[in-house]
Amino acid sequence: MDSNIFTSYVLNNGVPVDNRLAVAPLTLFSSNADGSINEAEAKFLDTRAENIGLYILGATLVQEDGLTFPCQPRAISEADLPSLAERARIVKSHGAKAILQIHHGGIKASAALSGTMAVGPSAADGVHEMTEQEIEALVAAFARATEYAIRSGHDGVEIHGANGFVLQQFFSAHTNRRTDQYGGSVANRMRFALAVTDAVCKVREKLNRTDFIIGYRLSPEEPEEDGISMTETLALVEALCQRPLQYLHVSQKNFSQAARRGTGAGQSRLALIHKKIADRMALVGVGGLVTGEDLDNALKSGLCEFTAVGKSIMMNPRLGTLLLKDKNARVESALDLGRADHYAIPDPLWAMCRQAQDWLPPVKS
Repeated sequence: MDSNIFTSYVLNNGVPVDNRLAVAPLTLFSSNADGSINEAEAKFLDTRAENIGLYILGATLVQEDGLTFPCQPRAISEADLPSLAERARIVKSHGAKAILQIHHGGIKASAALSGTMAVGPSAADGVHEMTEQEIEALVAAFARATEYAIRSGHDGVEIHGANGFVLQQFFSAHTNRRTDQYGGSVANRMRFALAVTDAVCKVREKLNRTDFIIGYRLSPEEPEEDGISMTETLALVEALCQRPLQYLHVSQKNFSQAARRGTGAGQSRLALIHKKIADRMALVGVGGLVTGEDLDNALKSGLCEFTAVGKSIMMNPRLGTLLLKDKNARVESALDLGRADHYAIPDPLWAMCRQAQDWLPPVKS
């Protein structure tokens, strides 16, 4: 077991993590309609958390009008605490750190699911432009979700500022056309994300939980000409480094992806971000990492402290245990649709896998 993957790491708040392997936040579409946990979801978690360092539980809703996915987990009210606690218990029973990703869809939210109009930084078809009071209320909702995460036994939260959801919508000039303190300049456009981050950190302080982990996930660039550039992302990274966060998680399709435009165009995005962080917190790298060799080489590159898997952990239950025994172990790189029971993927997500969509694992022909 000569592998960088299974070396421990101590976060900047003194919390040790057993290894450098993280489960990327996966949207399972498989809780009950009210967001509560069921047997199928529990089984998926139980078969994935072995020998994982950070297990990030995906897209947990903080406010009803942000509902984006069918059967999305929630951290909105006291009624959500039992299911939150059960998810944390399952993950932690295997020694992994249970990290709750807190989420609001913004303009991507589904009115059909929530029964309310989608909200966002600027008005559009079917989208209500948030007032400053509504922005403040959403900041408070992220804070409240953090308190529920602590009370339900989670080891941390990950603020979801990636993948075109509400925090990214405010940061991007492509979706934010406001003229008040939340729009216009880069500093104004990052104001909402930083307000959420500060509010989350204050909850940890209020509850005297210095051991509670706080991370932030971001998408480093957008393809649109007026979308987020690396110059803007590095400004946000610098601002986040001035907060007491433990890690930054970069969402991208390919680990080695190069910057499109702005600062460092043509250079590795992760290299640019890692240099900006300058050891102030950990960096989680992701993007097409499937095999033990992929993960080991990513860590050897020196561009991140943790590597995250999404598709690979779907295709390989107990991936952590498999790689712990042998980092060169053969792992599956495509789903065998004739072995549904082997994967323990809940039925709604399995039905999507059968359609061979490119954001899900490939299937064997």
